[in-house]
Order: sequence, then structure tokens, then C-alpha cells
Amino acid sequence: MSATTSQIPTDAGDLPGLLWLPENLEQPVPGLVVLQEIFGLSASMQERCANLAALGYAVLAPQLFARLDPPVVGLEDGGDGEAWLAEGMALTDRLPWERAEADALASLNALRAHGAVDSERVGVLGFCYGGGLAFAATAAATLEDRAPSVLVSYYGSALPTLLDQAAHVTAPSLHHFGTADAFIPLETVQQIREAVTADGTRDQVRFELHEGAGHAFDNPHPVLHHGPAAEAAWQQTISFLTETLPTRS
Repeated sequence: MSATTSQIPTDAGDLPGLLWLPENLEQPVPGLVVLQEIFGLSASMQERCANLAALGYAVLAPQLFARLDPPVVGLEDGGDGEAWLAEGMALTDRLPWERAEADALASLNALRAHGAVDSERVGVLGFCYGGGLAFAATAAATLEDRAPSVLVSYYGSALPTLLDQAAHVTAPSLHHFGTADAFIPLETVQQIREAVTADGTRDQVRFELHEGAGHAFDNPHPVLHHGPAAEAAWQQTISFLTETLPTRS
């Protein structure tokens, strides 16, 4: 399933994004904004977006690194894993967090306004950098009475610094973490769990731990990928979306 280019209106001018629509559209469908990991809209990110569209969702992925000079769409998997990781981290350092959060919120508004989308049923899904960004955007949108329908966060790397916003994230949520995450230690993961679930009192929040998986385990690069965790997390994500943001198909 192929994407089309979309221009997302923001307070800093239009931001390019990629839009996937389900085939044979006959009525408005639920939408998902997908927020990238540190490598931008790489081929693997775009594949996940296409997978979601095949399930019946309209999917919008903003090109957050288009703000950079020169603009970046996505870093393809390099042979040198350490250099590739460092390059991705450097890209996020160059993009102010506040700008990325504003662009994420603008993407939610743009997808809601699309004629093919049910404006009352739009969620957000993020990976790594995008996982934390999705959490922050959900909190901000909730404060504006525009809360997303659902949130899915894969190993949100900024979450340890965002826990003061947890009370504002009231949407049904799913969080994925690996137990062998070197970037977010298990002790910190447990602190995140306590915050986002309000010590287990929020029934709408699910928290999945994937045994033996490291950070960014869904990424196919050999230095990151954990096959069993990636497959389990994806099936859990599909099940969660089917329950909380069902498509009519």
C-alpha cells in the first residue's frame, strides 16, 4: 500500500507528511497519527504505517525532521550500528522538543479534518522518540479538550521526563517496554508504569513488558531487533486498537 504526500498546516508553515488511506473507502474511517523514531520516516516506519492502513485506518506520519537544514526524511539502516544510532540522536538534538510537539498536535488536527476520516475517532501511535512525543501530545491535546481516542507508545524514550503530565493522559493507552532496555533501565520502566497507570488504578491503561528485549526492539536493524518481542508487541497493538478504535471492516 503506497502513501501520498500531504501538507500539514502548522503555526510555522506547512509541514510535509505521508498519508496512507485504506482501499475501497466507502465511509469515514478512524485515523492514526504515527510519530517516528529517531531515524525519521525510514522504510521500516513506513512499512508499519502501511500495515495499519491495511487494517482499515487512515494513517498520517508527519516528517518531523523536515524542519532541519537540510531536511531529512529518514535514515536508512546503516552497516555501522553505532554511527547510525549517533546520527539519529543528533537529529533529535537539532529539533526543539516544543516544535516537534506542536507539529504532532497539528498532525492530529489535520487528520481529524481529512474528509476520509471520522473526526471523533483519531488516535496517536509513536515509536521511541515518537513514543514520548505521542504521550506529550496526548497530554497537551487533552488539556485543549481535544484528547486523542487512543495512545500507543513503544518504549517512549522521553517518558521519564514527562511523568508530571501523566494525570492529563486519560485516553485508553498501551505502553510497550523491553526488560533489557539499556536506555531506560527496568527500575525507571517501573516508575513509568506506576505513573501512567496511577498505581494500577487506571483500567484503560495497559502496560506490556517484553522479556529480554532491548530498546527499539521493533526496529529491524540487527543491533536493535528482537523478533519475538516485535511480533508479540505488534499483535498486542492490533488487539488493543481493535478493541479501542475498531474499524468498520
